[in-house]
Amino acid sequence: MEKLLLIKYGELTTKKGNRKVFIKMLCKNIEKILYGINYNLEQNLSCMYIKVEEKDLNVCLEKLLQVFGIHSIAICESVNNNIEDIQNKVVEILKNKNFNSFKIETKRSNKKFSLNSLEVSSKVGGFVLKNISCKVDVHNPDILVNVEIRGEATYIYVDVISGIGGYPVGIQGKGLLMLSGGIDSPVAGYLSLKRGVDLECLYFESLPHTSLEAREKVLKLASILNEYSLNIKVHVVPFTNIQETIYKNAPDSYIITIMRRMMYRIADRYSKKIKCKVIINGESIGQVASQTLTSMVVINSVTNKPIIRPVACMDKLEIIDIANKINTYQTSILPYEDCCTIFLPKHPVINPELDKCIEIEKTFNYEELINETINNIQVINLNKVKNDLL
Repeated sequence: MEKLLLIKYGELTTKKGNRKVFIKMLCKNIEKILYGINYNLEQNLSCMYIKVEEKDLNVCLEKLLQVFGIHSIAICESVNNNIEDIQNKVVEILKNKNFNSFKIETKRSNKKFSLNSLEVSSKVGGFVLKNISCKVDVHNPDILVNVEIRGEATYIYVDVISGIGGYPVGIQGKGLLMLSGGIDSPVAGYLSLKRGVDLECLYFESLPHTSLEAREKVLKLASILNEYSLNIKVHVVPFTNIQETIYKNAPDSYIITIMRRMMYRIADRYSKKIKCKVIINGESIGQVASQTLTSMVVINSVTNKPIIRPVACMDKLEIIDIANKINTYQTSILPYEDCCTIFLPKHPVINPELDKCIEIEKTFNYEELINETINNIQVINLNKVKNDLL
């Protein structure tokens, strides 16, 4: 037996002339995530219908709830376009529900149907009252019955499942996420995906100062994000030589500032190489020394690439709430240090001076180091990574 899913777009419906482009991308993403499931998809400018075998329904729903661009999903019953069939199906559905009050809400896009929306709601509601002990409540019903009369059939549904909304991943192009093993950057990645940005991830590794467990932790975080994208690669940056050189040449208080400036230079150049439009990170204003406004200005000065900071104005508890929601938090708190913490000075500068940074950087040939580092970046395609990372 087939089940019918009604998918509503939400924010996509505000796109007017560009709506077709957004819906086309949404269809592409649905096709990708439902690969291997037998289904039939039909779409128009206001909604989408997916027919799926009943045995695949739960798996299909689970996957669709990871697709950005979907506002809601309803499991529908379909009947012929006549009032008797509509009435009987509504009563059949409601007899399996526990409720005291109800409301019928009708939408009639099929203008050839003999009754208008109010007349349908009235007739169906009256039939329910004759067959089930309950009452009508148009303001705050226990249960809302949706009746949609379309050209090919009438669709009836009660339970609506909220989707994750946003824009279809990829509609905005690609962004390069500076992904550490912390709490903030995976949340920044998730929020970027929600706005339609396809992600590539850049991870700075400093072996042997950082561990292979720290890399596996980052790959697991990226794999969680990849459940929403199915298109993520992780680019592992061998940062050891640069980090050791900074440690030898920079005053303790400026180590983090200089390190972040080098990271931004690498991200800037590498983003051009892999055609990413923006750089994304998990910086939150004032959370650490390198994220004061003064530090951001000094660090940001090495690039003209737009920097997107989705969690910049969130406090830590807000970020943790999202991390728990998307299941990254427990992985993020695993005790494996990344390269941002291994050489952390006791008293990092919170108001660095740009001129001083430039003078420090003149003491070593960072251009040569950066070129060597970029040439040795390792690319990991998550779709080929073994399932045991999950």
